Amino acid sequence: MKTNILLIEDEASIADNISYALQTEGFNVFWEQLGNNGIIHLQNNSVELVILDVGLPDINGFEVCKTIRKFSDVPIIFLTARSEEIDRIVGLEIGADDYVSKPFSPRELSARVKTILKRVQRSDILQTSNCFEINEQQNSICYQGEKLALTRYEYLILKTLLRRPQHVFSRSQIMDSVWNEPEASYDRAVDTHIKSLRAKLKKINNQDPIQTHRGFGYSINPESLN
Repeated sequence: MKTNILLIEDEASIADNISYALQTEGFNVFWEQLGNNGIIHLQNNSVELVILDVGLPDINGFEVCKTIRKFSDVPIIFLTARSEEIDRIVGLEIGADDYVSKPFSPRELSARVKTILKRVQRSDILQTSNCFEINEQQNSICYQGEKLALTRYEYLILKTLLRRPQHVFSRSQIMDSVWNEPEASYDRAVDTHIKSLRAKLKKINNQDPIQTHRGFGYSINPESLN
């Protein structure tokens, strides 16, 4: 199966060169000219890596990155016409994996893409505890060695909780992390999915690892992670 790469770049000539170089290496490349369209594409499609231009016409690439990091850990390579060190630092601090300044060689970019993908493939299984394993590539979670049959929302909610054990997430924080349009959903939708999650976890182990904090939200019970 070919690896899917999302290219968010407004200049057609640059996008053509990058797409050709990556397709020659066997990658599938999907091109979006606007940042908001790129975010929508990523929310609705399987993507293994994002190449993101900083200078987009509708929204700054740094803001696109911040939005992506609310719902995805997909690797991101920034493209920029600026090479100032401060820009590189900002890009990396908000979650970018690499940074390429224009002009650049498409072959160099392809090499960086391969390097990052190899690193991700080696660490695509995250051992969050003795009980849980998150497989980012497969969008799946194992509980005590057994793969959970989760819906998209259940997977994203549980992953959000597991990323920060002991942290209490409010319903609104969970909705912001999981839903594409949180304002169109209701607080009770979170409760419904949590209830379903608990039922699936209890089929494997009767102990409930999800803790309710009345009036505040939900967290993963640290005692369940031993």
